Amino acid sequence: MKAPLGVILAGGLARRMGGGDKGLLSLGGQSILARVIDRLEPQVAGLAINANGDAERFDGFGLPVLPDSIDGFVGPLAGVLAGLDWAAEQGADSIVTAAADTPFFPADLVPQLQLAGEGMEHPLVLAATPDPEKGQVRHPTFGLWPVALRDDLRAALEGGLRKVVLWTDRHGGREAVFPVGRIDPFFNVNTPEDLARAEEMV
Repeated sequence: MKAPLGVILAGGLARRMGGGDKGLLSLGGQSILARVIDRLEPQVAGLAINANGDAERFDGFGLPVLPDSIDGFVGPLAGVLAGLDWAAEQGADSIVTAAADTPFFPADLVPQLQLAGEGMEHPLVLAATPDPEKGQVRHPTFGLWPVALRDDLRAALEGGLRKVVLWTDRHGGREAVFPVGRIDPFFNVNTPEDLARAEEMV
């Protein structure tokens, strides 16, 4: 199975951290974003960062920076669309997304997403973890997205859709369920308290 391209979603406003880029915060001596890159790069055929504003702040990473093509910070689906448009230019079939503030995601994220999408005409899969109360929780910033559905996604966003799972459910999206061990692999840094907890995990 062909490796997809990877897109790191760094387009959030980071309000609970006081603004700025959460991915550029230091964690255990390197930025959170550097940790995400180190984890995702071996799993994909190429990598880009989805972010808005001045792209120069990411110059040190040597990766293409893709701004949202839909205005107004409409959420992660706009970053997914930017990634799909970039992938189409590269002649790729799909992308896998990861959030820039989630440094401990699974090292086998991509193969497990691909496995869950086997047999689908256009594999569309979100990462999920078991939850004792809800059965499972989906993580909409971690997914496998087919380039073939990019125009449908663009139309949905232009029509006002914002919720990831509403769109993935519409297209028969599946889940790849990842175990939660000593730490939650999809633990993300939203607050200063989260950053302190992440330091302990490192």
